[in-house]
Amino acid sequence: MTPITSTSASPFDAPAGAWSHEAWRAGERAYKAILHLPFVTELTAGNLSRERFMRYISQDSLYLGQYSRVLAHIASRTGDPSVRSAFLKFAADGVAVEQALHQSFLDGMTAGSPAPRMSPACLFYTSLLKSMAYEPVEVEAAATLPCFWIYREVGEWITAHRTSGNPYDRWIDTYADPAFKESTDLAIGLCNRMAADASTSVRQRMTEVYAECSRMEWLFWHSAYTDLNYPVEL
Repeated sequence: MTPITSTSASPFDAPAGAWSHEAWRAGERAYKAILHLPFVTELTAGNLSRERFMRYISQDSLYLGQYSRVLAHIASRTGDPSVRSAFLKFAADGVAVEQALHQSFLDGMTAGSPAPRMSPACLFYTSLLKSMAYEPVEVEAAATLPCFWIYREVGEWITAHRTSGNPYDRWIDTYADPAFKESTDLAIGLCNRMAADASTSVRQRMTEVYAECSRMEWLFWHSAYTDLNYPVEL
């Protein structure tokens, strides 16, 4: 098995004492566990079944619709114009680009099929994100960071280890795109800045929430592979 190491130096680029060091340590166990998930190992090898990949894409599309609303909500709450501008861009541009890519895959689904319902994992994750509206805005921002950061790190790992002619190259390349890397760096930097101005208790809560949402990332990938769902049709 390939040793689990990040292909990016980004977790450690921030100055000593920056909140992102705490956040990465808090979520690193989940990140490493994601790399060993069958979904990720089979995707990297190019032998992931289309059924499992499409299940993931359909759920991720539903997730992104809610995620973009949370990003926009953060923009509406902050009093910092640069943070507001960045999160509006994340919501309106970055997520829209990813949605468009997902739509290109979803176009291949059988015509006339019923619209997919949120899986329990997707509902759990998006409900957690939306509940952050009742937390300080710094905490809400921290909750959105694993979707940027862990996805980038996992994407770079997959890119570095994927098989030649991988059938999922087009999707994998999204996460190796320089624009996505820059957006992630910006999101990390903004969270660091918000944490630097926050109280000790808020900063600690930011770390707790980042770790929890990192675990949600693991659950989301796992659910797509196992079709984790309700035990009976409801």
